[in-house]
Amino acid sequence: MPVPGPFYDAHCHLQDPRFGPGVGSLLAECRARGIHRLVVNGTRESDWDRVADLAARHPELVIPSYGLHPWWSRDRSPAWLEDLEARLRADPGAGVGETGLDRWMPDPDPADQEAVLLAHLDLAARFNRPLSLHCLRDWGRMEAILRTHPRPARGFLLHSYGGPAEMVASLAALGAYFSLPGAFLHPAQAKKLAAFRLVPQDRLLIESDAPDQLLPAELDAFSLPETGTGRRLNHPGNVPEIYRHWPAADPWVVESNFLRFFT
Repeated sequence: MPVPGPFYDAHCHLQDPRFGPGVGSLLAECRARGIHRLVVNGTRESDWDRVADLAARHPELVIPSYGLHPWWSRDRSPAWLEDLEARLRADPGAGVGETGLDRWMPDPDPADQEAVLLAHLDLAARFNRPLSLHCLRDWGRMEAILRTHPRPARGFLLHSYGGPAEMVASLAALGAYFSLPGAFLHPAQAKKLAAFRLVPQDRLLIESDAPDQLLPAELDAFSLPETGTGRRLNHPGNVPEIYRHWPAADPWVVESNFLRFFT
């Protein structure tokens, strides 16, 4: 049975080239499904202009956020931080990130990742902007950084939180919000989903992470084919399905959380 909206997508990547030129129709489909706002997260300098363009063309739907994902941070230019700060100054509604720590990627450079993360954290704290954090296999260090460095007064978002259930309470006390992707509804992700049972209701958000993190096939109502490959891309129109299959996600509570954090 459909869950009535409104719905909000706390983290996605509509600037991704895999979506091709059809993002306008994709956003129209989101609107028709009751999705009111989407946060579009940049991951590298080369996609920041596409994020800004989407926000300029669809200001009623798209909230832009700019950051360097640890997979791409090694490719940064000498002017990256100056550019990021200029974008935040130019748009009072823009967020910071996606950025973070990743020990799962091939040949990680923890010291370099941490330096980039701290630069983002400093900006987000100074401007009090929504900060979207990525973390894989380095949760102890992430918590230590958040505990010992200035943080945005509004808090920060742990995108697709996959850390230990035992850390939920301590991270929430530091100001964390936790966003649940549809991929965690897969039986193989039961341990990650269990952590969300401990997330305080006033810190829960929902995300698509489109075009990645597809829902389990039997729950997928709205994916689309990637041109030329036949693979499926996650569609933010799947966000209502996450609510439908995760009853703890009350749309009105999540709306309040989203608006408090992002606006």
